[in-house]
Amino acid sequence: MRCLPFLALAAATLSPAQISRQPADLVIRNARIATMDAPEFAQAIAIRGERITAVGANAAMAEFTGPGTRVIDARGAFLMPGFIESHGHFMGLGQFQRSLNLREARSWEEITRMVAAAAREAKPGAWIIGRGFHQSKWTTPPAPHVQGFPVHDALTKAAPQNPVLLAHASGHAAMVNARAMEESGITRETRDPRGGALLRDAQGNLTGLLNERAQGLAYRAYNAYLGRRPAAVRAADARAEAALAFRECLRNGVTSFQDAGSSFETVDLFRALRMEGRLDVRLWVMLNEPDAALAARGASYRVIDTEKQRLTVRAIKRSLDGALGSRGAWLLAPYSDLPSSSGLNTTPLESLRATAAYALAHGFQLCVHAIGDRANRETLNVFEEFIRRKRSQNPVAPPASPDLRWRVEHAQHLSAADIPRFAALGVIASMQGIHCTSDAPYVLARLGAQRAEEGAYVWRKLLDSGATIANGTDVPVEEIGPIANFYASVTRKGGDGAAFYPAQRMTRLEAMRSYTIQAARAAFEENDKGSIRRGKLADVVILSRDLLSVPEEEIRSTEVLYTIVGGKVMYEKAPR
Repeated sequence: MRCLPFLALAAATLSPAQISRQPADLVIRNARIATMDAPEFAQAIAIRGERITAVGANAAMAEFTGPGTRVIDARGAFLMPGFIESHGHFMGLGQFQRSLNLREARSWEEITRMVAAAAREAKPGAWIIGRGFHQSKWTTPPAPHVQGFPVHDALTKAAPQNPVLLAHASGHAAMVNARAMEESGITRETRDPRGGALLRDAQGNLTGLLNERAQGLAYRAYNAYLGRRPAAVRAADARAEAALAFRECLRNGVTSFQDAGSSFETVDLFRALRMEGRLDVRLWVMLNEPDAALAARGASYRVIDTEKQRLTVRAIKRSLDGALGSRGAWLLAPYSDLPSSSGLNTTPLESLRATAAYALAHGFQLCVHAIGDRANRETLNVFEEFIRRKRSQNPVAPPASPDLRWRVEHAQHLSAADIPRFAALGVIASMQGIHCTSDAPYVLARLGAQRAEEGAYVWRKLLDSGATIANGTDVPVEEIGPIANFYASVTRKGGDGAAFYPAQRMTRLEAMRSYTIQAARAAFEENDKGSIRRGKLADVVILSRDLLSVPEEEIRSTEVLYTIVGGKVMYEKAPR
């Protein structure tokens, strides 16, 4: 990229006829600013209220600096648009902070020790919750095991008086102990629900592993337990979890969060926080409610915040399959390491079509979780059906796809025939760079080399076909850190330093755009977010290193110095 001379840039961006000369509230000087726009780089910005009022050279900021202007000297640090988390679970992020963190555990024995320690502190009957285990990442397989998953005996022994519910890292499976199965009404005679499975051993005994929709059996019991608490306690807990999520976003430079599925009740909490001025990060929300509930109440929850731009609810979430790690992803051919299974279809296609019809009629984006190649194909088929329907409603319009910006969430494993369909249909590929390097240790086992090379996390193929990729972490499936996610996107290197099909890497600029302007576009928000331009929202992050030029091995050590939302400094790293 070519950097224009700063004085020429100032002349091009600061027109006296267009810009009021009132002092700015905040001026940031001496930065290397990647605008994601043209011109590509600048030195300084001025902010008045919630929006950027000027972008240019240091010298041009003098006239925007008054007695009440706060001036931040960036001292050469890197400034870019705030990161937009394009797929995460906001309340799940807060809840994760209050549960057992199993991400770093490297054995089933380590996890059961953690549960036993929690049980010693818990009252009898209290549920013990954890998240983040992944059997494919343990140093040794559990013994005994079924399909690589442990059985519940050690977990039951660790907490005999407490129901235990441990969510898989993917969120698409869970381990429970005997007490939790008892509370949930799960017995040997319990049948698999549609779109789910209770894993059993060769003798038909329950192992405690609940795959996909079978998790609902345990979560209903857990939610009933939570519901028995006083309403004031439940409300206080929800607010505390939201506060924890805001804190994690801000310290990681995330200024907007696209929430991948919330209930009406959760949106009510977001509405209350907005009215109180306590939405510290901008939220864009997908509703995750049954079709009947949407028909009754969904239209009243659709809101596009054109004033404060703090809360927008304009999408619907559905899941067509599960995750690869738990062998729930729906595949066109059986798993290489489990030939008896091709995964699970978790939402009937007729139900997805009903949701699509509602979304089209009421102006919602439709966002479908699809990980396996079969799930992606079926999702694109449904999208194409309704895009054609929309096009037929206006036959005099050009034959291009209508700008619905429906989204495939994850799009992890694709058939080669389906890759060009994203661009052709105008479908957003909402992907997570960190999933590639996190999943790499077991992808070859699940898919085999041919399928993995053809369609596993094929960012390059999608971008070259003209598709839009929006990046994120799927937090709390992964940590929310954008820096680690950026590193994964541009290197595809895992913890062992090996690159997973490196030809599919994004360039650094592509990765940054996927986290800013393209993520904004995925939410119809590119006119207000995602680049640094006069008139746009003043959502920016200042980093310790230039992600576009720093040596590759230094990317992960980059630190967030400031997070600014709407011109207000919401996070500032304490000096050492």
